[in-house]
Amino acid sequence: MKRIKDIVIVSLLLLLASCNNEINYESFTLIKNTKGPDIGYSRLSGVTILKSQGAYFKDLNKNGALDPYEDWRLSARERAVDLAGRMTNEQITGLMIQADHQEIDEDTLSAIQEGLVKLFNRHILIDHVKNPEIAARWNNNAQLLAESMELGIPLNNSSDPRNTFDGTEGINGGAGGQISIWPESIGLAATFDPQIVREYGEIASKEYRALGIGTALSPQVDLVTEPRWFRTPGTFGESAQLSADMAKAYIDGFQTSLGKSEIESGWGYHSVNCMVKHWPGGGPVESGRDAHYPFGKYAVYPGNNFNTHLIPFLDGAFKLDGPTGYASAVMPYYTISFNQDTIYGENVGNSFSKYIVTDLLLNKYKYEGVVCTDWHIMGGRKWGVEKLRTTQRYHKAFMAGVDQIGGVNDPKRLLMAFDIAKKEKGQEWLRDRIETSAIKLLINIFRLGLFENPYLIPDESMKILGEKKFVEAGYVAQQKSVVLLKNKGNILPLSKKIKVYVPKIYTPGGKDPMGKIIEEKYDYPVSLNVLNNYFQTTENPAEADVAVVFVKGPIVSLGYERKGEGYVPISLQYNPYKAEYAREVSLAPDDLDDPENSNRSYKGRSATASNYKVLETILETKKAMGNKPVIVSMALTNPAIVAEFENEIDALLVSFSVQPQALLDLVTGKVEPSGLLPFQMPADMITVEQQQEDVPFDMNCYRDTEGNVYDFAFGMNWSGVIHDKRTQKYGRNSN
Repeated sequence: MKRIKDIVIVSLLLLLASCNNEINYESFTLIKNTKGPDIGYSRLSGVTILKSQGAYFKDLNKNGALDPYEDWRLSARERAVDLAGRMTNEQITGLMIQADHQEIDEDTLSAIQEGLVKLFNRHILIDHVKNPEIAARWNNNAQLLAESMELGIPLNNSSDPRNTFDGTEGINGGAGGQISIWPESIGLAATFDPQIVREYGEIASKEYRALGIGTALSPQVDLVTEPRWFRTPGTFGESAQLSADMAKAYIDGFQTSLGKSEIESGWGYHSVNCMVKHWPGGGPVESGRDAHYPFGKYAVYPGNNFNTHLIPFLDGAFKLDGPTGYASAVMPYYTISFNQDTIYGENVGNSFSKYIVTDLLLNKYKYEGVVCTDWHIMGGRKWGVEKLRTTQRYHKAFMAGVDQIGGVNDPKRLLMAFDIAKKEKGQEWLRDRIETSAIKLLINIFRLGLFENPYLIPDESMKILGEKKFVEAGYVAQQKSVVLLKNKGNILPLSKKIKVYVPKIYTPGGKDPMGKIIEEKYDYPVSLNVLNNYFQTTENPAEADVAVVFVKGPIVSLGYERKGEGYVPISLQYNPYKAEYAREVSLAPDDLDDPENSNRSYKGRSATASNYKVLETILETKKAMGNKPVIVSMALTNPAIVAEFENEIDALLVSFSVQPQALLDLVTGKVEPSGLLPFQMPADMITVEQQQEDVPFDMNCYRDTEGNVYDFAFGMNWSGVIHDKRTQKYGRNSN
């Protein structure tokens, strides 16, 4: 590589002794450039400082010269091309894996984390952290280790969504206040306001960077055309147009840096890479069964509606309004997009499919960012390639066109896959192929300014995670996400002087679909201390003026019972459900090698929601209250069959992972409801069985006692049914 000729190499000690632009922190030193980025480095890493034309640079490879990849005056692409050319195949394999979930509960590197960095892994999925201060210290220790190694490439750590009410317990402690808490993505969709989602991205990106996170494994833009899918909460709902607009806003908010924080083309020190998921759309899973499990490995298209599921990517994530242009990374889903490969005729998981990744994503749609597989597809979720050996799976995904393997800590299998490819294609082809992936991965690190300063100041991280205006913005979004479906006789809002009965709720023990333990309990669903801030409470229904029942929607099965009947229905109702109207024959087989003997139909079989006692509580409350009003506040993850109880109650609100205070502000009239349904609410399970997994808006929706139909984009305020610019743009007539 040609080196810049006008280099003046100055001894670090002499340089720093002669200038007053040095700030020393506990674990690193910051040097201020007059015109250019601040340079953060550790004296313990072996890196020295170079000076050229009055500017300071890090000598990351410790060779005494300013190489192109060390020169922040060059573009991210120029620097990435130079650095990729200097890396060995072994080093590049480290870039091409994303390490599995890591919990951060100490301010020092654990043995496994140190091992990951020394394997040249530069992408670690951060799970729970004890508090922001420890996260910052951990980041600084990890970045010091990375900086001390050959080439000095910093870490670009990643995270799943962190800002929801149910998912923040790992990072709230010690924050000096709460991280901003927002609704689930489906709740953001319920606002029908992309500007709120843009604001979320702008705020969350600052919080992510304060935790040492440079990549968001989000947004999830799969369409909820299959109402039983348990990943519905992470989506933007059923509408392709709404999902595309929300994707744009989300990614623009996360990826765009403004003003002094910008480095190049909208990228900078406040930017977080977005890994949009799941290409080519994970929503149309057969009968709602999810592809985390072998019994849910197929996406099916009975309505021949494959292209609709691409819209949130093509018109949203890959066509941003902001200067960064497109989501910097994309994740295919585990699913086999059944019978969609029109070139090779393969039915394999999307990350193993050359048709899905190379022919469609890279060639037809010209996507230029990183393609990263979903987690653990080389082991437990190897759908369609179960008979291949592990190294052969790595090879197949690599040849399909992916740049990175998710959920892998050791790159040795990928290196072995390179050897297979070299025998097939030759060394020159192999080197060009892996450098192509390395360049894309490195660009995403350069764009964030991490090569210049990957270090955090713990006190500043604490302040950002406790920023009052961030918390307030999230709270307002929660309020705007709540949907009022019924308000008979304008019972809402309630007066604060009113006396309210709130029944206890039974929660069965067990695990959620992702394996998280749920403790069995019978308790108040909202703290009495919180309730008493809003109105008087009583444990005696006879003394109450009104009852408010806080419930969760039906908690349903995954669609398969390992020790029971095998395939069973996924029900959206509390009462026992028998699938009398299910398909006689499944669309996709259980065994691709023996399709005639692998019918996955569950017709005639039954299922009951594990929290079926919720329905009993609602109906018993109504009986106890007599003619006095009963209000139900229902936390939803999926559409639900409200026909079981709606005619017995006076008001119904639905919410999507919000704090109880946000709900109570609405119940007592502090704010007016403005949310709209982001999906259809089915009239019954017959319509759920008869709808097609890949087709939006094809269910018979529920009509309540007031004559209102719970269709997509329906919602009420105190004046009645909402008709505004949002419903004009996104309502059913516009889709």
